[in-house]
Amino acid sequence: MGKTTTAINLSASIATAEKRTLLIDCDSQGNATSGMGIDADRISERNFYHALIGNLSLKDIILPTAVPNLDIAPCNRDLIGVEVEFVNIMDREKQLRHLLMQLDVIYDFIIIDCPPSLGFLTVNALVASDFIIVPLQCEYFAMEGLGHLINTVRLIKAKLNPSLTLGGILLTMFDTRNLLSRRVSDDVRKYFGDKVFKTIIPRNVRLSESPSHGLPIILYDIKSRGAIAYMELAQEMLSHGRL
Repeated sequence: MGKTTTAINLSASIATAEKRTLLIDCDSQGNATSGMGIDADRISERNFYHALIGNLSLKDIILPTAVPNLDIAPCNRDLIGVEVEFVNIMDREKQLRHLLMQLDVIYDFIIIDCPPSLGFLTVNALVASDFIIVPLQCEYFAMEGLGHLINTVRLIKAKLNPSLTLGGILLTMFDTRNLLSRRVSDDVRKYFGDKVFKTIIPRNVRLSESPSHGLPIILYDIKSRGAIAYMELAQEMLSHGRL
């Protein structure tokens, strides 16, 4: 429960604040797409891959979701081979930025669910973004990878996207009964200070169940601790200008 859970549920929570929101599934696993209840067969000929390679416009592949004010640019496993297709293209790391500039539909917020690795698609997402949100599982190994990601963000900011900012670090899968969770939280807050969101996403069974039903948590169980946490996160971000 980390990046895709956050992309889905933060997008949905922002949309409920009457902000026109677009969720882009930029991960070839397509978990954000299925987590929003979209069947992979339905998008076999019209998904993010076809927009990225220029066969369709981004507007042509965008679909509405069950959440008012929230649209999605869905994807499937077609994205797996996209890095090879762009290997000889100039400015290939700017393809997503160019695509977003051509979008004539006005959104208040565009949230991109990135792949778990720092490859072609993730770099494209970072070059196209103003802010990066880092969901951090409250576990030891997650801490190890955080430093590498922060260095990558600094590099992209220096070389490719001067406007890129660390919007915040979000602590997820927090278990109050677990000493390690508390230690990770204390260490991250000590080092990153106010870059860590006050809102913490708890371990929550209902939150884990909701993707299998193709629903964000606010539609699956709005009274659950997970739903309340993501609504609080959206409010924190909107009220403090973190987005």
